[in-house]
Amino acid sequence: MALPRPDPERTRRIVGAVIYIVMMLGGAAALVLFFLVMPLESPDPEAVYESMGIGALCAIPPLAIYLWIPRLIDRYDPEPWWALALVLGWGAIAACGVAATVNTGVELAATEIGGKEFGQIAGVCFSAPIVEEGMKGIGVFGVFYFLRREFDGVVDGVIYATFVALGFAATENIIYYSNAVQHDPQGNALAVTFVLRGVLAPWGHPLYTSMTGIGFGISRETNRTWLKWMAPLFGYCAAMFLHSLWNTASVISGYLFLVMLPLWLLFVAAFIGILIWLVVRKGRIIRMHLQDEVLLGTITREELALVTSPWGGMRASFGWGGAAGRKFVGTATRLGLSKWHAGRAMKGRKRTVSADWIVPLRQELGELRMAISRALGRPVPMPQAWTPGGAAPQQPQAQYPQQPQYAQPQQGQYPQQQQAPYPQQQARSAPQATQYQPPVQPQGQVPPQGQQPPQQPGAPQYPYPPPGWGRR
Repeated sequence: MALPRPDPERTRRIVGAVIYIVMMLGGAAALVLFFLVMPLESPDPEAVYESMGIGALCAIPPLAIYLWIPRLIDRYDPEPWWALALVLGWGAIAACGVAATVNTGVELAATEIGGKEFGQIAGVCFSAPIVEEGMKGIGVFGVFYFLRREFDGVVDGVIYATFVALGFAATENIIYYSNAVQHDPQGNALAVTFVLRGVLAPWGHPLYTSMTGIGFGISRETNRTWLKWMAPLFGYCAAMFLHSLWNTASVISGYLFLVMLPLWLLFVAAFIGILIWLVVRKGRIIRMHLQDEVLLGTITREELALVTSPWGGMRASFGWGGAAGRKFVGTATRLGLSKWHAGRAMKGRKRTVSADWIVPLRQELGELRMAISRALGRPVPMPQAWTPGGAAPQQPQAQYPQQPQYAQPQQGQYPQQQQAPYPQQQARSAPQATQYQPPVQPQGQVPPQGQQPPQQPGAPQYPYPPPGWGRR
């Protein structure tokens, strides 16, 4: 049976869960106040609620489509669904609730100081980039710090940033679509807003927050202390700059916005290309750190090719044991990444919990291979360890995997260690009556120092006491 995976960060995870729950409750309370309670004071609350319902119908279905794109890109090590759901909820509820509260307060205060136009610029061009990117960045930081084992590098930072930003954009789009319906019941404003926010620029927020995710990813991969601290800060500054640039262009002039749109689309396309390159790099890292597992007899060559394939999980689901095969691919991938983190930590002379997972993951692969064999109803090829001086391990005949256990020799068959024979003494004849018999000394009587005990005929001559006795 595989050893249980260590969990030295249990206390940290509990603290993170408490903070998450508190912030989610606070964000939910703010959203309820702004969008469910305050509309009751409007002249027509039913029209407001109806517009919000239309906005939700326009915002939520595209979200279900957009969520699959980062999942398709992250082929080698898909993040767990529950972690993605946590950051998605953070962006939709906690980040939106806090941002709505702060941005509204800043805009009201700026309006009182410099008028409506000044208040709009202060809220949209300054407050929104700082607060919104900060709250979304906190969601990425939460995974980076409290769920460290689920955060491996730059690719994971981009994936988590994309999900938290998609959650934020979905809630924000509901508000924008609702406002468009209220200002133009005919639907023309809603159509224009949907095309701009839902079709042409749906990846605005994911692009901004991905800068922060890249910063945390670099911090996870590097061994340089200064870069671990500065990379997330640089990423957050880049996210604020891109967000402010987009908002400022849309506020100052609609024509400037139309000029920037093609450049923006090219920037998004280039970013997606860079992300695909990072995913390919991640696959090469996994392959490099699993090749020696073939020589150790942990996996076979065919299993290595399956694990490092961009479609390994899909192939395992349909042709190699279903759920057990899919889990085998994920466990082998986690083994490769754990060895990668452990190697970087040893190079930097630092401690990492990834080293403690290597042995349990290897044992888990053996158990999963047994489950795959049972699911297929046939034996599967077993790995063979390479021995020094021998040829590279060849693929053996398929056989049912056996439960790994300690070898126990049968009774009476313990292997005996060969030892050099003891020198044999010459055989002596049976003792004769005249042969020497050692005298029996009375108890408590010892010959005086230097005096020899009486000898009998035929007795060997030994000095008494032996040389060195009594000399200190």
